Amino acid sequence: MGRTAEALEGQGNAPSQIGATLEALADAIAVRRGTGSYTDALLSGPVDEPLKKVMEEAAEVALAAKDVEGWATSAIASALALEAREGAEEPTESLAVALPPEYRRSLNHLRYEAADVVYHLMVVLERFGIPLDDLAAELNMRMTDEERPAGGALLSAEDVERGGSHG
Repeated sequence: MGRTAEALEGQGNAPSQIGATLEALADAIAVRRGTGSYTDALLSGPVDEPLKKVMEEAAEVALAAKDVEGWATSAIASALALEAREGAEEPTESLAVALPPEYRRSLNHLRYEAADVVYHLMVVLERFGIPLDDLAAELNMRMTDEERPAGGALLSAEDVERGGSHG
């Protein structure tokens, strides 16, 4: 479980929630078809809408990650400057860095934007009938035998095509 994730009251800690969470989200997206909801509009409206959202949210993830990096870098630079100002002739092997509150807020924002990307990407996958198991198989294909989860699904040879057209 992640550092900040907490178990639901009385349910204990599961080894990971991501699989169950993604499956529940995929189901929620599927049942929203035809409901008049925002998700339904993305599923049934012009295809450019969900595609634009994936691109927009991915850009926001990149910007949020740059913010995290910026706050971390500025904190390290400040610690190095303080060390130099205090007259350390040789850099220490470890450096005490006090991360500002903005760093934590930036991490929270990055997580929020990453969830937006995943949601909108899952809407696109649902729109085109690509089940999560197929996505898992695609991801498993990118891992070595040692890295791949035991019993992990793989794509059949005829389903492995790369470099589709973009025109």
